[in-house]
Amino acid sequence: MTEVDPLFAYLALGALLFVCGIVCMATKRNAIGVLIGVELVLNGANINFVAFSRYHQAFHVEGMIFALFVIVMAAGEAAVALAIVLNFYNNHSSVDVDSAEELKG
Repeated sequence: MTEVDPLFAYLALGALLFVCGIVCMATKRNAIGVLIGVELVLNGANINFVAFSRYHQAFHVEGMIFALFVIVMAAGEAAVALAIVLNFYNNHSSVDVDSAEELKG
């Protein structure tokens, strides 16, 4: 029986989260589901950053710093997106993405 490289296990987990996020963004009809998909994509990227930071000396500190920046960006994105969703719900009584026809350019 062969051992699995720990870096490969983390990268596989990050790829799985990334793919789940893409599928969630593509299939969900409401804005909250799309936001959950975006968060899954960002968390998959964070796992990859931290895994490279742990197992490769060239990315020793930079991977964790990138992950911290992604977490801060995700928090800001979630706050702004939630404000947009709440405003949209107040105006339309729905968070269905397809009902946002007046937002089209």
